[in-house]
Amino acid sequence: MADYNHSNFQHLYFTLTGIPGLEQKYYWMACPLGAIYVIALFGNGIIISTIKSESSLHIPMYYFLCMLALADMGLALCTLPSVLGIFWFNYKFIAFDACLVQMYFIHTFSAIESGVLVAMAFDRVVAIWNPLRYSTILTNGVVCRTGAVILIRAICVVFPVPFLIKRLPFYHFNILSHSFCLHQDVMRLACASTRVNSLYGLIAVIFTKGSDSLSILLSYVFILRTVMAIASGEGQLKALNTCVSHICAVLIFYVPLIGVSAIHRFGKHLSPLTHALMADAYLLVPPVLNPIVYTVKTKEIRRKIIQIFVPTKVTVEH
Repeated sequence: MADYNHSNFQHLYFTLTGIPGLEQKYYWMACPLGAIYVIALFGNGIIISTIKSESSLHIPMYYFLCMLALADMGLALCTLPSVLGIFWFNYKFIAFDACLVQMYFIHTFSAIESGVLVAMAFDRVVAIWNPLRYSTILTNGVVCRTGAVILIRAICVVFPVPFLIKRLPFYHFNILSHSFCLHQDVMRLACASTRVNSLYGLIAVIFTKGSDSLSILLSYVFILRTVMAIASGEGQLKALNTCVSHICAVLIFYVPLIGVSAIHRFGKHLSPLTHALMADAYLLVPPVLNPIVYTVKTKEIRRKIIQIFVPTKVTVEH
């Protein structure tokens, strides 16, 4: 009888939640949210096109930045249909299989971004520790292999997650807490034991975000030791200044990630609004702020944006 119930009452759709308590203001929030996605996609697109067109940026540091921009664009595109569907068209339903696909790509791009941040930290280590051998250590082949490892790791680690969710029965509640599908959020609606899902999710997080954050921390410990060995204060500041953008990117990614993880684990007593805002920040803040940070620090990207919005006038002499 249990199997009969599972097969006949499995939900075909999940109901997404926008921002609890602010349903009457969705009309006013639609345009700002649309602008956020435009900024994210346009900003990261500019970074990619600038790095591609400017030969002076064809170095490992900017190749990794291009990977980061691609991951940010992927994150933004994953959530765009469901978020704008809610706030623009008040459409809150997502098919079960579509939810699993969205969940897979969200977690995959998140793992990719985490891996790219580690690669960028290693890039800074080499640039500060042994600048004379920078181009011989980080060759184009090494950069390509690093990118391939980051991509394969993310795909393989996240691949079992949708199948682990697929095997669970869902026949009671079908209302999710966010505007998109996250593993923890979908898992809590299951009507069976989720011990395997929880255990695999924990292992996956430790293998990706946990090891990555530790690697970044150790990289900066090594960088600080190397910088402190530089004799002049001006040289120390110059070396540390090359890490500012990356430090900002790390904080932009990991602070919301830690916040949303802590809330899912320990903040069950908090309001649904807090859960929704933290999850939105986790997925929307990095794609929006990373292009701004790197635009401020990279003159070639600033020049590209100026050329787009203030095109140079060509004078024709007669």
